[in-house]
Amino acid sequence: MRDSATIDDPRRAFLVGLLAAGAYLLPRPLRAGPLGDVPQPLAAGRSIYTLDGSVTVNGAAASPATLIRAGDIVETGARSRVVFAVGKDAFLLREQSRLELAREDGSAAGEILVGALRLVTGKLLSVFGRRAHAFHTPTATIGIRGTGVYAEVEPDRTYFCTCYGVTDVGAADDPNARETVSATHHDARYILAQGSERIRRAPFVNHTDEELALIEALVGRTPPFVMPGDGYGGPRRSEY
Repeated sequence: MRDSATIDDPRRAFLVGLLAAGAYLLPRPLRAGPLGDVPQPLAAGRSIYTLDGSVTVNGAAASPATLIRAGDIVETGARSRVVFAVGKDAFLLREQSRLELAREDGSAAGEILVGALRLVTGKLLSVFGRRAHAFHTPTATIGIRGTGVYAEVEPDRTYFCTCYGVTDVGAADDPNARETVSATHHDARYILAQGSERIRRAPFVNHTDEELALIEALVGRTPPFVMPGDGYGGPRRSEY
């Protein structure tokens, strides 16, 4: 894990820079501000906001027209990333990542509702609607509802930041190693594969409020915190 002064993925800085310049924006923006215009929610039948490099869905190369559903597997290659939404949940999957989206229990085949997700490798920023979700990594099992979170999978630990909302953070193989985290603006933990202290406090690294604002906008929401100078006077998210 690099320290908080280092941006791990140079394409993340590139994406935020383009957002500031208005280069990735959809027509009919929600608002204007120092970050540029925030995009409208994705249109019906659209899943992907932007992708770069090598991105596959269920093993097939993805394009901007690819529809991503619950039950799908999304993977990115080196120097690649994809920003997409499924139902009321939105994601920014960074390079060299594998994300498995499981259907909500009782959902029919092709249902768009995601019940659980497994980040096998890589890095993921995500925001969720009100329904409960289970978030799994090789070392962690986390209960989430209506939250914004960021995770990185490492060989012997998971980095997990509750950006806002409430999460139940636990070690994957130890039901006694659990902690409830309630955050208004970033509260991170490491969940270790082994050791006497499986859950430890962690610094804030490798994700930004601008990225959270972007993916929340794709599903018609705003983060609960105020972006400096954003000029936004409407309702903000509060349904943790």
